[in-house]
Amino acid sequence: MSRPRLAPEPVRNSLIEGAKARLEKHDAGTRYSHLPYNKYAVLLPLLVKEGKLHLLFTLRSEKLRRSPGEVCFPGGRCEPEDVDAVATALREAQEEVGLHPRQVEVVCRLVPYLLERDTLITPVVGFIDQNFQAQPNPDEVKKVFLVPLEYFLQPRVYHQSHVTLSGHHVVVHHFEYSHPEDGVTYQIRGITARFALLVALIILEEKPIFDVEFNLSDLVSSSEEIFLKRHKHAISKL
Repeated sequence: MSRPRLAPEPVRNSLIEGAKARLEKHDAGTRYSHLPYNKYAVLLPLLVKEGKLHLLFTLRSEKLRRSPGEVCFPGGRCEPEDVDAVATALREAQEEVGLHPRQVEVVCRLVPYLLERDTLITPVVGFIDQNFQAQPNPDEVKKVFLVPLEYFLQPRVYHQSHVTLSGHHVVVHHFEYSHPEDGVTYQIRGITARFALLVALIILEEKPIFDVEFNLSDLVSSSEEIFLKRHKHAISKL
């Protein structure tokens, strides 16, 4: 990942403060941390580059057994030493891309996503140091790259599919992003795409050019409603 071209400080501060104010309204905190699932957490790292907000992604190593070669956010399974989802996300980000916890200002935890019946994934959103230079762990990460946040509302290449999981209709988003610096095309899909889309909807407060599963006039309630329906179904099957 090349060093971000810094925006003038007043512009950068305005973008960050506005985004933080909107994100904080969607903070789920520890509301769902007591639920009896296998817990995972991911960090959604934001920064300002060339006057625009961007998200940082990783391309997973082909060596990994789980999801090799896929685009994702830094993250992983909660370990016993992790006090909460924030600690998990920060630890994993440091292990994967060399992002030290002191280089992250955590803003909020969004409503988690229930994968299948037993895996709870909490998205932790934070702003990272503008001067951060990624040091990918080659055993886990092949590459680190940035995508403008607005791309997840107005993509050049996008498609979606619809599946039924655990009795519920699920929209699967798939963004195709060609990086202007190296020409590499990345496939951003599934849960990673869903989290990126949700952050873009919250911060930019604009309607995307495609249909989404969220109620755009009340993202908080619709996110919780989607989650609680899946949670209720999962609990009923235990």
